[in-house]
Amino acid sequence: MFSKKHDMFRIPGSGGHLIGSWDPCKDSNNPNLQSLRFQNLPRLPTATRELLDSCCTSEHLVESRTTGETFLVKLYEKTTEIVEGVARMKTERLMVFRLDDEGNAVYTQDIGDLCIFISKNEPFCVPASSFPGMLSNSVKVVDSYEYATVLLDDLNIVSGTMRYPAPYHIPPQNMD
Repeated sequence: MFSKKHDMFRIPGSGGHLIGSWDPCKDSNNPNLQSLRFQNLPRLPTATRELLDSCCTSEHLVESRTTGETFLVKLYEKTTEIVEGVARMKTERLMVFRLDDEGNAVYTQDIGDLCIFISKNEPFCVPASSFPGMLSNSVKVVDSYEYATVLLDDLNIVSGTMRYPAPYHIPPQNMD
């Protein structure tokens, strides 16, 4: 993602344990690497840990332009079926971490008024109160065969399946 806050490109690596940063305005081929220190991790029952260990994971960096906060979202998905050689995935869980400039990644179930969008394009977030009907403190995920909303306060996942030929979220626009 391009970080307006840091005025450079940032990308998660190594399972979300590193953040690589690259400033296109500097004459350097070496990105800056920052190791993350995960804090406030939830205690998970054995069955939940085993489920997460069996999932495919992806990591997504999201920056709020309204609050200046940066989040790392770890998305856990399982294959529900394989159709014509393509795996159909279902969201099982996600974890949101609030990042600071020192490399702390603090687990949170409260992102306030924000709603995070994850799809095949760059993730983004918006203040939910700016758009009628949008749920605050939530994450919306769209993939080729799934649309899911995760309510962070209780981790409830509302999910539906159908084919999405263009699985992209388009940032909402305030028409005022």
